[in-house]
Order: sequence, then C-alpha cells, then structure tokens
Amino acid sequence: MRANLSYWGWLGVAAVVVACDQASKWLAGAAIGFGERIEVLPFLSWVLWHNDGAAFSLMSGLGGWQRWFFLALGAGFCAFIVYELRRLEVGGLLQGWGCALILGGALGNMADRLATGHVVDFVLIHYGAWYFPAFNLADAALTCGAALWIFCMVRDSRKEKMSR
Repeated sequence: MRANLSYWGWLGVAAVVVACDQASKWLAGAAIGFGERIEVLPFLSWVLWHNDGAAFSLMSGLGGWQRWFFLALGAGFCAFIVYELRRLEVGGLLQGWGCALILGGALGNMADRLATGHVVDFVLIHYGAWYFPAFNLADAALTCGAALWIFCMVRDSRKEKMSR
C-alpha cells in the first residue's frame, strides 16, 4: 500500500462531518419534541422525525431487520471509501472531498442506526403543499459527496477519451 499524504486529512474531514452531524441531531432532539414542526422560513422547518428505512423512508417499518441490513451495507461501503481514499492521488482535491463527505455522512447515519435503530431527521424543505422528505446533515454530506464523486468520474472519463 502506498502512502497518501492527504489520507489522514480526508479521514479528519470525515470525522468533522460525523461530529457536526451528531451534534446537530443532539441539538434537534434537545430543542424539538418528536413529531413537532417549527417553521423557520416559509420554505424551511425544523422537525424531529425518526426514519428506520433508507432514503425517502424506503423499507421503513419492516420489523427492524433493515437496521442490520443498512449497517452491514454502510460498513461495506465505508470500507470501499477508505480503500478509495488510500488510492487517492495527491492533488485529487475534489475526489478527496467527495469521499470524505460520503464517509462522514455514512458514518453519521450508521452511528444513529447502531445506537437507536433509526436515523434522526430534522430539516424539512417545503413549498405550499409540496414537501421534500426530511433529512439531516449526514444526508446532505452524502448527497454533496456523491455529486462530487460523479462529477469526478465524468470528468476523468472525458479526459481519458480525449487522450486516446
């Protein structure tokens, strides 16, 4: 395994994401009652909801087996991301950010599942009768990290095609 000078730094970024995610969930739980909704802006509310399923509550309420399924899936994916971070070339800034955000987000939600069996969601975006599913900082980090990762894959694919 070759050493990557930025490897520990990216793990540090992931740790900060986990810490911010867990702190924000703790603050939400301390300030908002379960099921309560506090309107912040006409399109943004704080809520306190629990999700034992995946994104958009997929597989929610299936008796609890999904907790262990999502933990195992998350552990495998985190191992893959750590492997990718080890292989990351020095200077792979966008890829590093993408991997660190994905890793931090996944670990943040895994910590919830391990401790309580569900993920705490507290951000609700809405407009009129339209609602986007509630989410948390870990979900936002995962989404931004995945977008960066996809961008890097497309960019690298185009570079490769141009160099042929």
